[in-house]
Amino acid sequence: MLKTLWKKYGFNPFDSLLKKAANAGRRRFLICWNRGLGDIPLGLYALTFRIRQYIPDAEVTFATRPDLADGFKMLEKVSVLIDPEWKRGAPFDIQATLAKSGLSSSEFDVILERPDPTRWLMWQIGKLIPKLCWNPEWDGFHERFSLDSKETYIGVHVQTETQYAYEKNWPTSHWKEFFQAAREKGMNILLFGFAKNSVFEGDHIVDLRGKTSFLEMLSIIKNRCRYLVVPDSGVLSITYYIDVSFDIDIVSLWADPRQGILRQKVPSPNPLLRHTPLIAKDKDLRTIDVQTVAHSLFREALC
Repeated sequence: MLKTLWKKYGFNPFDSLLKKAANAGRRRFLICWNRGLGDIPLGLYALTFRIRQYIPDAEVTFATRPDLADGFKMLEKVSVLIDPEWKRGAPFDIQATLAKSGLSSSEFDVILERPDPTRWLMWQIGKLIPKLCWNPEWDGFHERFSLDSKETYIGVHVQTETQYAYEKNWPTSHWKEFFQAAREKGMNILLFGFAKNSVFEGDHIVDLRGKTSFLEMLSIIKNRCRYLVVPDSGVLSITYYIDVSFDIDIVSLWADPRQGILRQKVPSPNPLLRHTPLIAKDKDLRTIDVQTVAHSLFREALC
């Protein structure tokens, strides 16, 4: 408890760095980020917000890997430097990354190779609502997939495709049971993700895993999905904080409610978004049954 209180109310090294930078007239920031997509709204939004509280005219550049590039387009007034050789969780050489783009470290006043939003930004919890920009030009991206506007689609992210100390994913058997129940109600399933880790069959299932870009997926969710069922993942975090109005019901599945958007303790900037979090017992997602998910999503049982 004392450690938590110190992190929240004690000395903040990031604020100290920003005060010194402001006093010295330093305004060009390079921030390295090689972690998750969901951290863009959950941490990096507040990071840039804090920088501009101290230095309003700051120039912020993020160095990152290709699969995160589109996510940074949703942050205002930032530049992005992409290194195709970066891999999640693997060490990187920022000097080599800069050299590939014909840049050097001297072109930046402050370089943050290992930012720590969890420690530096505890002040944002319950106070700052992340707001991700939506470009209207992206709305047309869903048209490539010819999804019928008269059909009812449930967007689903079946696998977070990340490794944690606990299981963040709903069992495949539960998903299959849910998909069958949805079929009996005339609902269609849209599968999102990168890899086809599990096989799901049915003429009402449209498997888009590995077939969409990040922005195409968001365009589909915004313009074609009436419902969304997801574990605590980047898809949930990004969708929840899009700063534009669109009608959607979301049910999220949680092994640890002390993480992600539940940890943020702030509402979505989308006034038409309705969110129902379901929390597993003992961090075991198998304890969340299909009936509960169906009832929470549709306000009536599918089964």
